[in-house]
Amino acid sequence: MYETVILVPARNEEVGVLTSLDSLSRQTRRPDLIVVVVNNSTDRTEDFALRFAEDESTPETVVLNIPDNPHKKAGALNYGLNWLRQTVGGRLNGRVGHILVMDADTELHSRFIERARNVISSDPDIGGVSAACLGRTDLWRNPWQRFLLGMQIIEYGRAANSRFRRDVHTMSGAGSFYRAEALQGLIDWRGEVFWEDHRNLVEDYETTLALKESGWKVTANQLCIAYTDLMPTLRELIQQRERWSRGTVDALRRRGWTKFTWHSIITMVLGLFGFAYIFIWGARQLVSAAQYSLSTHPLLWALLAFWIVYPALRVRTLGWKAMLVEALLVPELVYTVVRAYWLVSSILKSFVTRVSAWK
Repeated sequence: MYETVILVPARNEEVGVLTSLDSLSRQTRRPDLIVVVVNNSTDRTEDFALRFAEDESTPETVVLNIPDNPHKKAGALNYGLNWLRQTVGGRLNGRVGHILVMDADTELHSRFIERARNVISSDPDIGGVSAACLGRTDLWRNPWQRFLLGMQIIEYGRAANSRFRRDVHTMSGAGSFYRAEALQGLIDWRGEVFWEDHRNLVEDYETTLALKESGWKVTANQLCIAYTDLMPTLRELIQQRERWSRGTVDALRRRGWTKFTWHSIITMVLGLFGFAYIFIWGARQLVSAAQYSLSTHPLLWALLAFWIVYPALRVRTLGWKAMLVEALLVPELVYTVVRAYWLVSSILKSFVTRVSAWK
């Protein structure tokens, strides 16, 4: 029996795959088996994974290669799960305890598995524990990249400390720890865990909804930390976030208003209202204050003080530098413009365009 099995889909990850796999070797509770699924790769990802597998000091590792996979990450994950099921006799129940799915550009905290197992064992109805994702630091090459990556680090850190844990929105693709019984239940219900369809841009969110719909709870834990790569350019950042946001909107539109989607729908609508408030009402107040002086606008003074103190306090766990950046307001306002763009464009694209291909 395998108590903990790791699934690592990897596409063109020769730069980071060894770092990810090494983080599994350093776990306080090492996995019994690691399955690397090399997916549509054109670089040396498979060679590096095989090098790791051949090292006798590492956990048992199997490297699978599917060079022509039309179903992208979902297809790679299902391929690995099907191989695992065949290996253990056809079903996961009673033969595999837990399955951790992680990206090949992610590094796990050394106590991730230990902590995730403690969380999932605390309630037999929990089907999955999501990682708290933090961005890797010191990867910038110029001031603009430093700003862009720094804001992503703050964004990830703020989200990790304020996630809706009782009914978490989505299990993170960077690191999600599943009860094998829950995944077998999805296979019995619909034939696969991860929905293989070109319209599925966010396999982690779609699977989260499927787990909830089949009766399982999902949660997140801020001590189960996954350090993930950030987007170094504005173009890559917008592409990534448009895929995430567009995929989420698509999934919500397919399912409609249910007890598992209402919170995500309301959060998205409130986000739109928040952007409108900042860009319309806030801009009018600033123009008015410039014309008639700030002394005649006590409400604006109060709001300004609030938006200096509150954002800074929300990121206090990230240190004084992050608090200073948030208190300055301007960096966050610039990043808010970028966030507003990808959210609005994603919603519009979901309604008026077909899903574009991605690897």
